[in-house]
Parts: sequence; C-alpha cells; structure tokens
Amino acid sequence: MNPANEAAGAQYKDLENIKRLPILITLVIGAFFSILNETLLNIALVDLTVDLNVPYNTIQWLSTSYLLVVGILIPISALLVQWFTTRQMFIGAMVLFTLGTLVCAIAPNFYVLLIGRIIQALGTGLMLPVMMNTILVLYPPEKRGAAMGSIGLVIMFAPAIGPTLSGLILDSFEWRWLFYFVLPFAVISVIIAAVYLKNVSDVTKPRVDVLSIILSTIGFGGIVYGFSSAGSGSDGWSNPEVYLTLIVGGISLLFFVYRQLNSKEPMLDLRAFLSPMFSLSTVLIIIVMMALFSTLLLLPILLQQGLLMTAFTAGLVLLPGGVLNGFLSPLTGRLFDKFGPRALVIPGSAILVLVMWLFTQIDLDTGKGTIILYHCIMMVAISMIMMPAQTNGLNQLPRRYYPHGTAILNTLTQVAGAIGVAFFISIMSASQKDYLAGSSDPTAPHEMAESLSAGVQSSFSVGMIFAIVAVVLSFFVRRAKAPQE
Repeated sequence: MNPANEAAGAQYKDLENIKRLPILITLVIGAFFSILNETLLNIALVDLTVDLNVPYNTIQWLSTSYLLVVGILIPISALLVQWFTTRQMFIGAMVLFTLGTLVCAIAPNFYVLLIGRIIQALGTGLMLPVMMNTILVLYPPEKRGAAMGSIGLVIMFAPAIGPTLSGLILDSFEWRWLFYFVLPFAVISVIIAAVYLKNVSDVTKPRVDVLSIILSTIGFGGIVYGFSSAGSGSDGWSNPEVYLTLIVGGISLLFFVYRQLNSKEPMLDLRAFLSPMFSLSTVLIIIVMMALFSTLLLLPILLQQGLLMTAFTAGLVLLPGGVLNGFLSPLTGRLFDKFGPRALVIPGSAILVLVMWLFTQIDLDTGKGTIILYHCIMMVAISMIMMPAQTNGLNQLPRRYYPHGTAILNTLTQVAGAIGVAFFISIMSASQKDYLAGSSDPTAPHEMAESLSAGVQSSFSVGMIFAIVAVVLSFFVRRAKAPQE
C-alpha cells in the first residue's frame, strides 16, 4: 500500500467497530422512498387539476416547488452537516419527509398539498448530501465504488419506477393513495435509523454566515426557478418572470462565489475545485445530466403525444431501462473499485454518443421494442459514467471537504436538471415551429405529430453534441489518489 492509501486508511481506524452494512441499508431505504416521491406525483397532475379545481400551470407548482426547495437546501446542507450528527440529520430529514407525506395525504385543497410537498422537499434536500457524506466518511476510497453503486441504484431506480407505480395505484385508487402508500415505509425508515444508524461525521460547528445563506438561497433558487419556469411556461424565455429571476439569481450567485472564496470559514468551500479530478468529474456529470434529461423529458412527450400512448404505457416503456440502470449501478461500482474510472467512463461515453445518434433516427413509425432497446442502451451508458466519475472525483478530496464536495455535486445536478428541461424544450419548440411554418396544413393532427417528431430529433441531435464533449473529457480522467492529511 502506498503512503497516500495508508493515510486514507488511517482516517477510518476509529470506525473499525461500526457495522457499515446496517447503516448503508438504512440510508438506502430512506433515500429510496424520498427520491421515489419526486416522480410519483407526475402522472397524477392531470387528475389533480380536476379534483382540486386549479389550472395546469398552477398544479405544476407541486413539481416546481419540490425542485426549487431541494435546489436551495442542498448548498446549505454543507453547513448543517458540520453542525449536527449523522443521526440528527438523517432522522430529522426522514421525520420532515414523513410529516410532509402525511400532510399531502390528508390535504383538503391545493395550498395544503403544496405545503406538504415543500415539507417533503425539505426532507429530501437534507437526505441526499447526508447520504453521500456518510458513505465518504464510512468507507475508505478503495471500497467506495460498491457503496456508491448502491446509492446509484436508489437514485436511478426510484424515479424510474415512479411513473409506472403511480399508474398502477391510480388505476384502482385516488391520488391520495400515492402518499398513503409511501407513509408506512417512511415511518419504518425512521425506526430503523433510530435503531441502527450511528454517528460517523465530525461535528465542528463552524460560524454561521447569514449573508452567504441569503445569497445562496436567492442565487440557486433564482437559477432553478427561472429555468424551471422557462421550461414549463408558454411564454418561455420572453416572460419577464423568467429572465428577471435568472438575472437576479445569477448576480446573487456571483456575490455568493466571491464571498465563499474570500471567507476563512466558507459555507460552501469552493476550494474543492482545486482538486483536478473533482473539477473534471463535476463538469462531466453536468454534461451527462444534460444529455440524460434530453431523454427523460423528450421520450415521454413523444410516446404520449406523438405515438398516442397512455401515461401508464409510456411509463412501462421506460421502466426496463430504469430498472437495468439501477441494478447495474452496484456492478459498475465494484468494477470501479477493481479497474478504476477510465475502464468505465471512456466506453460509457462512447456508447452514449452512439445511442444519442440512434435517438435522432426515431420517428412516428418507430416501434416500442426499438425505443425500449435504445433506452436500455442509454441507461447502461449512464451507469458506466455517473457513479464512477462522481466517486472518483470525491475520492480526491480531503476529508474536511466531504460535506462541501457532496453539496456541490448535488446542487449542480439539480441546476443541470432545471437547465436541461428548459433548454431541450426550447429546442423542441423551435424545431416544431420551423416544421409547421413549412407545412401546407399546420393544424392537421398528423402534421402536428410529425412536427413533434422533428422537434424531438433536433433536441437529441444537440444532446449528441453534449455526449461527444463527454467523450473528449473522459480521456482526461485518471484514478484519484486519496490525499495525505
């Protein structure tokens, strides 16, 4: 063993008597149901507009608010993780999520339901960084791949089965059962955490910088809200609510970055970017997330509006790829531990380019089986890139940067998601308009469907460009060595 690994192993000598597996299982159970809830409600939005008597642009806040709160809270979690123990953070997050789920289940109107979703999001926003930070503290670098792969199973598998599970429940029950179904599992997770979860993090209680919290909230919240509004609103980028929010968010973010770089005790220590593999992994993950969202967003639209599938059928078409990705994540984690990141990230990026090109060829005549196959190939590529790149980048950070590194990655993933939705919807809409402008009968249903197909193809073409950039970056990836401290 080299000196770097010896130093890394010394960090874990005080954790030798802690049973890691029960802690990992506790984290996975809690995270699974909180992340599952992000997509569980999507298919029910149409039913909710009728039952709660609110328009669709209002009901969309049930999804937008969730993304917004998570995007705001994750940066602050880097501070909270250093103020509270692992048990306090995780159990607190799950109690919030459980309370929010109960409020949603019994909500008499839209506004109470929205409050419940916000409380749920508070729990999820605390959950993700705590989960990743605990894995980093608990496992030495040479064993992190498999553990992070288990987390990858949760992060990809839970949202993948959300729409399908939601469709099954809604076939027989009303929308409230979406929350009643989750509630007992959330309670069980709290009980398991109270029994098995141990404190593994360092509580240092750094100075609370109120101004940084305000700048972070306005900055990240403005960016996420602005892009989410652009993606879901009819006016798009021309809406003052969109571009003014983005401007205010961008300016606040610049001041936030300046303050963090000039603070002795930053809330979110951006000096983590001085680690080359962490910086490279962050950029690579953002690019891959942009390409991924082109698929997660565009395929359901094409399946439902172009190929006229029901939401439940569309969810079934996308289910095999999501399940495959979830089960491959632990495997790619173990392969990462054995062979390093390059053996996975380089071929994974190449496969991503190939499948994005295949997606540019789909049209209204493409069969379900072909789409399922392409989506499965896509998810194999994602499983080879995401967790190996993320784990490799975090491995290069000193232990004191773990809360900051996990917060940075989770925050930028949320921001990349919001940007991806808005960006690819804009491309699709522009291509649809161009197609219909040259059509002899733009109002004909067949022409509308063909314009959608053209818009989806254009968006995948841009997604392929992102994938090509990911291939170039993948050749610069090297196995990160644990720093000596």
